[in-house]
Amino acid sequence: MLGENREKFKKLEVFLGRVFSKIPFSPNQYTFLAFIFSIIYFLFLIKKNFIFALIFFFLSSVLDLIDGAVARFKKEETKKGAFLDTIFDRYVEGIFLFGFLFLPLKNFIFEAKIWIFLAIFGSLMTTYAKAAAKEKNLVEKELKKGILGRGERLILIFFAIFLGIFNQDLIIYPLVILAIFSNLTAIQRIYLALKSETAFSK
Repeated sequence: MLGENREKFKKLEVFLGRVFSKIPFSPNQYTFLAFIFSIIYFLFLIKKNFIFALIFFFLSSVLDLIDGAVARFKKEETKKGAFLDTIFDRYVEGIFLFGFLFLPLKNFIFEAKIWIFLAIFGSLMTTYAKAAAKEKNLVEKELKKGILGRGERLILIFFAIFLGIFNQDLIIYPLVILAIFSNLTAIQRIYLALKSETAFSK
């Protein structure tokens, strides 16, 4: 949903691009730095240091906005840069969720690791459904519609880490929501892609 309203955050993007373009980092270097910070987050999370995990999660997430903002502000957008950004986004999000497997989380209906797997799988399928629809020419523009876009997924992960500071038993609930709605979003995008193909064929 946040992805559909990207224009509303245009001023923030321009501001970030202007500020961080003054630092002698290329957009690709910001992308790689976001990946490094996600690894540091992972190390803190598995040690149950939720405060520092939250800090590095936030830094990594913000850098994911900065790399694109700097590229657009400096007019250095390239196909290779966009490709690397997409690839690293998948690795970073996978690392964010993978870290929860190392925590003694409370079970909820199913074992916690099942919810974590479903969250990772749903997140990947949501993105893949978008990419596949464009690759197979089922849609003219990327499918950005959906209940749970990347922005919402990151907010839920942030909330899960934040709850861990106070009570580790609460971490599972945002992950359950993420697992369910990320898969529903993938199904939603599959449906929209197929519906779009039907429309084009008429």
